[in-house]
Amino acid sequence: MSPASNFVLGDTRAYSRDDGTPGWEALEAAVGGLEGGHAVAFASGMAGIAAIVDQVSVGGLIVIPDDCYQGVTGLVRAGERRGRWRVRTLSATETAAWVEACGEADLIWLESPSNPLLVVADVDIICAAPRKPGATLAVDNTFATPLNQRPLALGADAVVHSATKSLGGHSDLLAGIVVARDEARLHALRHGRKLAGATPGTLEVFLALRGLRTLALRIERSQRTAHELAERLVTHPAVTTVRYPGLTSHPTHAAAIRQMPAYGSVISFDVRGSADVADAVCRHVTLIQHATSLGAVESTMERRAAVPGQGHLPPTLLRLSVGIESIDDLWRDLDAALRTSQG
Repeated sequence: MSPASNFVLGDTRAYSRDDGTPGWEALEAAVGGLEGGHAVAFASGMAGIAAIVDQVSVGGLIVIPDDCYQGVTGLVRAGERRGRWRVRTLSATETAAWVEACGEADLIWLESPSNPLLVVADVDIICAAPRKPGATLAVDNTFATPLNQRPLALGADAVVHSATKSLGGHSDLLAGIVVARDEARLHALRHGRKLAGATPGTLEVFLALRGLRTLALRIERSQRTAHELAERLVTHPAVTTVRYPGLTSHPTHAAAIRQMPAYGSVISFDVRGSADVADAVCRHVTLIQHATSLGAVESTMERRAAVPGQGHLPPTLLRLSVGIESIDDLWRDLDAALRTSQG
């Protein structure tokens, strides 16, 4: 791990933004190995996403899910307003429409499971569809992690992670990773990172590598707890809907069991009552943190419809990212907050 920004001239490196650092390369090798490709590290998940989107030619077509991370939606809509490209949205469950779009779109953007409705797309079927020459099919794999889904093996061109989330796992860094196999695509990503200055810091890279060392342990614990909490929430009198791909009641459970060995650490559920009631649940938890983001050792929860750009969501939807705390402690905290909020 080297914090240097410049190097003695005449060696293989001169300036870190242009030539990289040993720390970047170590992180890229680790995540690339997990995903089965070669990785490019960025300053944030959105920086990596922007590098992919920036490859779309003027007038090109981008297809995104209707339930998509609001940062992605905001980015592509901003470009659409400037006349840079066209944008089409599809439900993640409209597999036939996605297959058709693969023959027309310049960028096909999948997010599976989606944020925060946890819809699992038929990634295998969509990735196998013939694509327009030169098109890119990218999959945001942040929720699944490489332990539960490897989109490159299914035929994707690029995989994106917000390393801020599960890969880092401790709510103490911002970083992003894009993984691909095609050398020309990798060159374009590295060149885009260099021109935009979207490079990760030395400390962030160190922290991401530290987090990767416990990824398997953290994910095993948190997703086992999440599955059990989801099953308990199904019968809770203060809850009307529970979304978790591991539940047999989940609309895309069949796709989840076909493509994923386990179902991740995030649950979303609707509270009985109003948005004010859902906000009250967030105020009354004590062990669970009322905070945004996900994938960390501590459990976090927020009302996602309160976030700008999330108007398609039920107003009482809460997204719960399950950490590694005791399941009994988490349940007592959540149950008490739900019952208190009902008055």
